[in-house]
Amino acid sequence: MQDPNTDVIQGTLDMLILKTLSLQPLHGYGIARRIEQISRGTFKVNPGSLLTALQRLERSGSLDAEWKQTENSRRAKFYSLTASGRKQLAREARDWQRTADLLAAFLAPRKEAT
Repeated sequence: MQDPNTDVIQGTLDMLILKTLSLQPLHGYGIARRIEQISRGTFKVNPGSLLTALQRLERSGSLDAEWKQTENSRRAKFYSLTASGRKQLAREARDWQRTADLLAAFLAPRKEAT
């Protein structure tokens, strides 16, 4: 059996990060694990892609970051949403819902004209 396509549409990773951090601040590894957990393993987050996305979101003002100790007594950068990040998440969630609704309508079986 062929593995399902897990290619991610551009911008999806940013939204997944923002949504994950809307619950609590996390470090990069925690973000990746949470995304994989919520997606039941469908999305495997590449560390390089994650780091690039986190840096981009931090530069844009959507995320704050600070160095803290992890539960394993290691230093890690913990990320949290800013007010701007919460607004961005709301916008992106609205846009994705609109896209999902359009796709559902497009893919729905068509009724035959009588």
